[in-house]
Amino acid sequence: MIKITILGLGRMGKEVLRQCIAEGFKIVSVIEAPKSPLLGKDAGTLAGMEPLGIWVTNSEDLSETLDEDKPDVTIDFTNAHACVENSKLVCERGINMVIGTTGFIESEMKELRENIEKYKTGAVISPNMSIGVNVFWEIVRRASELLKDYDIEIVEAHHRFKKDAPSGTALKTAEIISEKLGRDLKDTAIYGRRGMRERNPGEIGIHAIRAGDIVGEHTVIFGTLGERVEIIHRAHSRAAFAKGVVEAVKFIKDKRGIYGMDDVLGLR
Repeated sequence: MIKITILGLGRMGKEVLRQCIAEGFKIVSVIEAPKSPLLGKDAGTLAGMEPLGIWVTNSEDLSETLDEDKPDVTIDFTNAHACVENSKLVCERGINMVIGTTGFIESEMKELRENIEKYKTGAVISPNMSIGVNVFWEIVRRASELLKDYDIEIVEAHHRFKKDAPSGTALKTAEIISEKLGRDLKDTAIYGRRGMRERNPGEIGIHAIRAGDIVGEHTVIFGTLGERVEIIHRAHSRAAFAKGVVEAVKFIKDKRGIYGMDDVLGLR
């Protein structure tokens, strides 16, 4: 039985907890931020399940919690800064990680990867663990090769509570496209549009919508004079993401190194 510590019990963390229980994993601890109103409450009850007898504990006590509970894998859905800090404590104990947290700046991702490499642990890192999204990325890769001269725009939509914009999935999509086209995303990305000017050749437009309770929607538009092709992924519930997390846990349990969901799903 795989022992799991969940870092972050937000919307995604609760769905992950439910899926882990359904898969037969053993939840040994659940961690939240120091000022979280969830501290001290039963994690199962918070996730809409029967009580688990697992009380949400303070991230300030993470070292002690990891030493006591000895998880095989931690699952992190916190925020970029917290995830990097968590990784230091997790990696130095030789514990593997599944990281679905998004919003990293370049220096944070660099530090995260350095922590994993320094302690020779294993991690699956992906801004989106949905199986469907990872297939969507494969289709986008192929379309980028075939439609390389078309105008390319990415539009993503999420619920009003999502903090980072554009989404990690949209940014990953843009990186895939720019890599296939041999372009530097820093030079070609346009985040939203305003003002009086035409579209420049080679731009990759990236646009974010925040409204209501949208779970997640990503559209890539390949357009030219006379036609356009749209590739769309829509998530109807967070269960789609959490099922991918479960697969990532099973994949990384006994591995070392840094992997993506394409490795987990055998797409690379």
